[in-house]
Amino acid sequence: MRILAIDTALPAVSACVLDQDAAAPIAAESIEMERGHAEALLPLIRRVMGKVEGGFGSLDRVAVTVGPGSFTGIRIGLAAGQAIALACKTEIVGVSTLAALAAPLILDAFDGVVAAAIDARHGKVYIAAFGPGGRPLLKPRRMKALEALRALGAGPLLLVGSGAPLLAKEARARGLPVEIASEQSAPDIALVARLGLAAQPETAPARPLYLKEPDVTAPGSGPDLLQQDAEVEQHGAAGDCVAAATQA
Repeated sequence: MRILAIDTALPAVSACVLDQDAAAPIAAESIEMERGHAEALLPLIRRVMGKVEGGFGSLDRVAVTVGPGSFTGIRIGLAAGQAIALACKTEIVGVSTLAALAAPLILDAFDGVVAAAIDARHGKVYIAAFGPGGRPLLKPRRMKALEALRALGAGPLLLVGSGAPLLAKEARARGLPVEIASEQSAPDIALVARLGLAAQPETAPARPLYLKEPDVTAPGSGPDLLQQDAEVEQHGAAGDCVAAATQA
């Protein structure tokens, strides 16, 4: 199987093409950027696909990051991925940015909790946590850093992502064992591709995972937790994809 992976959910625009049994992508490119994803994405995909024998016609699947991340970035990536999948008559799957960030850490044995965290501002993080072999311990959530830390337990903790420093600060203040593996702001696009190969369209839909309550609510209403819980369940298979991809 040959897959095209696309990521625009975080501060980067990335794409790669990977064959299922290959050790490295056929072609890949990533550009770090805070803005301008829409203008940069399609030219980048054209450059990547220009290096692939058979071009778009050789693709069997498309994978796209569905969040959490930038609202605009997620929509840009999904629109491009869905258009390519439709034009090429291929299936499309969604990949959690948190699962992709955590994936390289799960490759190495670690006697503790691996947590991927993205800075959600205002003292909050988007977070997901995994045990040995990619077993999901905490499904994707948007939480205050202290609440997230309590949910992770006594550790030891191995953190990755832009939200890692905030969590590590809270952990150290409470004497919990913690290590930051990386503060990278966006996942390795090759790992997005591997997770996309391991995913199933039925359990990893190409739909946005925002995990953020509405900024404006009707009088007397609270955060749309039912919507958030539904999104979490839709993407709850991320840990299974991590396990499958890292064991491959």
